[in-house]
Amino acid sequence: MDLGDLTVNELTTLESALEIALARTNFWDYCRLRDPEFYQDKYSHLKTLCLTLNNFYFGLPLDSTGKIYRNLMINMPPQHGKTRTAIHFVNWCHGRNKKERIITGSYNDSTAEDFSKYTRDNLTQDKFDPDTILVRDIFPHLKLKPGTSSAKKWALMGEHFNYLGAGIGGSVTSKGATMLIVDDLVKGALEALSDNYLDRAWQFYADTLASRRSAEQLDHGLLKIMIMTRWSKDDPCGRVLEKEPGKWHVVSMPACDYTTKTMLCPDFLSYDDLMDIRDTMAPEIFAANYDNQPMDIQGALYPVLKTWDKLPMDDQGRILLERRRCYVDTADQGNDWTCAIIWGDYQGRAYVLDVYFTPEGMEITEPELARRVNKFQVHHCRIESNAGGQGFFRNVRRLAREQTAAMKPPRKCTTIFRSFHQSENKAARIVSNSTNVMENVFFPVDWMTRWPEFHRHVTRMVKEKLKQANVLDDGVDCLTGVAESLGMNQMEIMK
Repeated sequence: MDLGDLTVNELTTLESALEIALARTNFWDYCRLRDPEFYQDKYSHLKTLCLTLNNFYFGLPLDSTGKIYRNLMINMPPQHGKTRTAIHFVNWCHGRNKKERIITGSYNDSTAEDFSKYTRDNLTQDKFDPDTILVRDIFPHLKLKPGTSSAKKWALMGEHFNYLGAGIGGSVTSKGATMLIVDDLVKGALEALSDNYLDRAWQFYADTLASRRSAEQLDHGLLKIMIMTRWSKDDPCGRVLEKEPGKWHVVSMPACDYTTKTMLCPDFLSYDDLMDIRDTMAPEIFAANYDNQPMDIQGALYPVLKTWDKLPMDDQGRILLERRRCYVDTADQGNDWTCAIIWGDYQGRAYVLDVYFTPEGMEITEPELARRVNKFQVHHCRIESNAGGQGFFRNVRRLAREQTAAMKPPRKCTTIFRSFHQSENKAARIVSNSTNVMENVFFPVDWMTRWPEFHRHVTRMVKEKLKQANVLDDGVDCLTGVAESLGMNQMEIMK
């Protein structure tokens, strides 16, 4: 057939048929056809996002290594189309395969319900404009199953289940997924600064969402997509990258390249507007939202900590530590942790030998600390005597002496114990001594595996957290005590 013989209407019909055929097989073409004013060629970040999702779905390589990923992470600034694109992706995937079982997770049920409504309502949208292309124009077979179109859960005709949305704490019992989409499990900076909230978000993802693998597995296996602002190294993005290294392909699109002042999408956010936002927003929160930099990198109490792999030694291999010392911050309230750090001095620096960081009660911590003091033959042990610290001090000193007396052969406990009252402002002490800690305290190179809870606590501490009431700060408080002790002379230590 010669195309020149076709009428205008016939050419238009053919062009439309070709566009629909492309939309069925390519997600970028689908978005351009469904939402042409938003998905324009000049918005290169949206094209990149759509083509990445397209290749991810078809199991095509996403980078130059040729590796196939089944886990995709998307970090983009607010109002740049990531959630809107995810909603279109759900509809497109169902159009590709009615057997897709998609579960989405958000920070609360209301947000999850909104996501669900958009995906569901796209299937029932009325055609008011003849030029508008609806989902059913591209995928005529997609129809909701009667009686299964609730706000958060629905099914397609001929299927028992196709979509479920849930917020943190919500239930997905009895539902299995072929695709899991996480859309902002962390609501904002306040939640990102809460260890308890981050733990809840992680448990919801790991224990509730990620475990819901459908028994009706498709060829592509379980696909997982995590769309989030990078709030913290301990947010769900940070934890999956730590626990599953090399298994996630990360799409990171900062709002601006500051060296050239090139914006990700100047139509969505101009450079001047970005600078206005930066001037009115806390630096750490700005960096998380617009630079994809977790707050605990920008606002970290200790951005860099030093390590040792060998203790200082002389030419004969003798360890040069001048004395071994211990600083103890006791759990004086119900939600406090006991922290004790044992270190050796050398040339005004502390080489950490042991850390005891635990929420256990005094009936456990007192004998255990006494044992560690004896094991490392500590010369001086300083114990904060605030609140219940004075009784803790007396018991540890007594137990240490009893333990050494019970040894075979018995020996004398040579540790000098001192208690003291800490009256200075805690947050101010911790922040003002942060440089001292980074320059003069050395941890073993494997301290992350030796003392994982302490490592997590110290490396994830953000200055902003110290302003909050009831924040767990006992580890960094104790570490501050170590740094302060380095500047003390022998008489001050003995006080």
